[in-house]
Amino acid sequence: MKLVNALLGATAACALAPMAFAEGHEGERGRDGNVSIIYWQAPSILTPFLSGGTKDTEAASLTLEPLARYDEAGTLTPWLVEEIPTVENGGVTEDLTQITWKIAPGILWSDGTPLTSADVKFTAEYCMHPDGGCAQLTKFSGVTSVETPDEKTVVVTFDKPTPFPYGPFVGAESPILQAAQFANCLGADAPTCTEQNFNPIGTGPFKVVEFKPNDVITYEANENFRHEGKPAFASITFKGGGDATSAGRAVMETGEFDYGWNLQLAPDVIATMEAAGKGKAVAGFGPLLERIMVNQTNADPALGPDERSVIRPHPIFKDIEVIEAMSMAIDRPLLVEVGYGQAGKVGCNWIPAPPAVVSTTFDCSTPDIEGAKAKLEAAGWVDSNGDGVREKDGVEMRILYQSSTNAVRQDFQALIKDWWEQIGFAVDLRNVDSSVFFGGDPSSPDTFQKFYADVEMYANTFNGTDPQSYLGNMLCDKAPSPASQWQGENMSRFCSEEYDALYAKLTETADAAERAEISKKLNDLAVAGGAMIPLVHRGRLSAHAHSLGGVKLNVWDSELWNVADWYRIKN
Repeated sequence: MKLVNALLGATAACALAPMAFAEGHEGERGRDGNVSIIYWQAPSILTPFLSGGTKDTEAASLTLEPLARYDEAGTLTPWLVEEIPTVENGGVTEDLTQITWKIAPGILWSDGTPLTSADVKFTAEYCMHPDGGCAQLTKFSGVTSVETPDEKTVVVTFDKPTPFPYGPFVGAESPILQAAQFANCLGADAPTCTEQNFNPIGTGPFKVVEFKPNDVITYEANENFRHEGKPAFASITFKGGGDATSAGRAVMETGEFDYGWNLQLAPDVIATMEAAGKGKAVAGFGPLLERIMVNQTNADPALGPDERSVIRPHPIFKDIEVIEAMSMAIDRPLLVEVGYGQAGKVGCNWIPAPPAVVSTTFDCSTPDIEGAKAKLEAAGWVDSNGDGVREKDGVEMRILYQSSTNAVRQDFQALIKDWWEQIGFAVDLRNVDSSVFFGGDPSSPDTFQKFYADVEMYANTFNGTDPQSYLGNMLCDKAPSPASQWQGENMSRFCSEEYDALYAKLTETADAAERAEISKKLNDLAVAGGAMIPLVHRGRLSAHAHSLGGVKLNVWDSELWNVADWYRIKN
């Protein structure tokens, strides 16, 4: 059977890969005191299922863990289970409709109770609840049941052959919740469970002591962590807020912090900071893309919440030529130079990595202001009154362009505003504090999910090397709305029957080459269809103190994936 034989050969080959731990630094748990981490985008919740923000997912990953995750090389690795289920080892049925996970023995929650299959089943029920809004719902696409034959066995059944069954319970975005703690937090009650969402009980190396949203999190070593002598640190001070510049200085210049995340800083600024001698920057390229999302619905503030989430043509962007012209006007090589240097590349695709799934359809490396003007003229968008703003059918090209507050993003906004105004737009700029923008609070009007603007700029990525779940974020039914408590990853409200049908084909295809070709076509449909304007393929750039050992930058999962291996280098 072609499906069976082709099922993720690379994954099968690595199925028994051991959990990666540093060697030669054994000793008593907590021996190295405190480690300090700074994320200038402050975490606002510690439940990844209720937030689309990377900063929340990563802060939660210190406590909450998945059954399996990806290591620094992108290899799917057992974490809370004995091995990665495959057809070859009998963990995946030959018809590809079922996967069986075997929980490793001896794993305890931080409160001392055992992790069981009931917790895994509950996690699925939590995310898939019909009255809830789960930010990671695409991870559970096609799941019809999660059964628990015994306390250590989890059987996930899909509604059809599923060549890539590693969506549920895999990666930092899909960790396991303790059923006992979250039992009363299902459906519409999920966001109301403040204690659970701020202080989740986990199986990870650290447990939450105190969480001050958008400020500081204090963790201490989990005395019930399954690996003897780990973590080396007794506690973590996790500071949120500020800006990338102050975070970089705190690690590389003053030495106040040991680890700083996501340093969106110009290359010359990074070099100056490193010269101070306290720490160094580390970078790696995964699928992280800085992009502009293009609203497919009417963002008119006069409309109510329900109306502003309805999928329909945007009064300006209903003409695809407008979005094409906007993209043509952007000088991406200059953006790379200004914002990222060696940590950035021109980005023309939604899926910029790994190489096997990268489309070659688009070439966006050369800006063309005059060509953009001509395209708009041909589409009927003209400046009839000489004020520099084009209009058509009584609609002027006036837009609101929003992003999170960050020096590089505000530089990008200023440059792109200028280029767009050169071709006939009037552009208002808005920036929102990152903790709010990425926070996912259903009561806030300023989140990137609500998207109360015409275009918005941000970056995100996906776990692992297979983009299936990520591509599922652009399905019609994944648009955030009041009904989903504003959760969902289809920020643009892009909707294409062709896209949805092709995605369904991807979920049924096992052959690696065929999956790659379908993934490329889905990328092309989203980009050519105006869901987004790709800008920069970003390297993930963070920094750590010279005195912090064991750090392995991971661009395929949480950056804090191996925090249990971190240790203090003694002078």
